[in-house]
This record gives sequence, structure tokens and C-alpha cells, in this order.
Amino acid sequence: MRREKERASGRPLRSDALIRQAMAAWGGSVWRLALAQTGSKEDAEDVYQDVFLRLAQNTTEFSGQEHLKAWLLRVAVNRCHDVARLRSRRPAVPLDSMPFEPTDAGPLSPDEVRALWEAVGELSESMRIVIHLYYQEGYSGKEIAEVLGIEPSTVRTRLQRARAQLRTSLGGVDYGQCEPVQSDDGPSGATCPSAG
Repeated sequence: MRREKERASGRPLRSDALIRQAMAAWGGSVWRLALAQTGSKEDAEDVYQDVFLRLAQNTTEFSGQEHLKAWLLRVAVNRCHDVARLRSRRPAVPLDSMPFEPTDAGPLSPDEVRALWEAVGELSESMRIVIHLYYQEGYSGKEIAEVLGIEPSTVRTRLQRARAQLRTSLGGVDYGQCEPVQSDDGPSGATCPSAG
């Protein structure tokens, strides 16, 4: 009864401590995903806030930290879809106009990382999301399929097509000689760099 009253009043159902813990553990992942998907710092901030507000007001029982992370990323993906539907009313700030600080670029120069990041930004939303979840967040193909609600074979196809498009966009440059995607393996077997 108390939860029904809290839900009706709009007050959070979860403790502040749990929300803070989730933000500390997975906030960076939610933020990077939102920024990669929307291409707009302002939209990414809105998505970030909405995701954790929804967590505060949601009654889902999580079986563990990975379940919570997957739920947060799924909500972020859905909110990014909402933002994309509204984008025609308000143009996004291009990613190349934002300050860029490459992180963990490995053997790539900042210019190479910037070129790769810009090429990733040109991918379709469906390809950009699998690239981000695979390389930036470290999800396996099977895990990405679960988060996005699609078949693992679809994830593999999107990753392969995205890599081919990136290779073309970058003038044939194949940063790291990407290995084929394994059905359930994470990015540990792949050698492509992350896109920032």
C-alpha cells in the first residue's frame, strides 16, 4: 500500500543510497551510451537524469549488479530512441563541435581516435549502439542481444556491417585488424580500439 501511495505521489520508491551506488557504478556507462547515441551533450544529460529517475521510481527486483546495469542501459537505449523521435524539432550539436579528450586510445594518436569517433558517429543508430556496447562497455554479443531484445545473430551482423562501414569511412584504414565476432565472446578477443 505504501509503495502504491509513493508511486501515485511521484516520490522515489528506492533509497537515495541505492540510487547513488548505481550512479557511481554505472553512471559513466549510461552517460557514454547516451552521448554516443544522441550526439548531443544536452540530450545525453537529459537521458542520464531520466534513467536514474526511472530507477528511483521503478519496482523491478534486480537479481544482481549485472541485471541492474543491463536494465539501466536498456532504459537509456529506450530514452535515446525517444530523443531521436523528437530530434527533428531541435537539431543536435554535432559531435565534432564538442571538446574531445581521447581516453585509453592505446596505440592510436588523438587525430586517429577523433577520426574513428567521428566515423562511429556517422553510423546508423542500430550499428552505433552495438559498437558502443561491444567495445566501450565490454558486453558480449549474447549480452547485447539480451539488452536490446534482438537475436545474437543480428548483433553479429550489425557489428560486421558497422566494421565494414567504418573501414570504408576511414579510407580503408583498419585500426587494429578487427577479428570476426564470436557468438558469445566479449571484446577480449577483438583488437579494435574503443571509440573514446
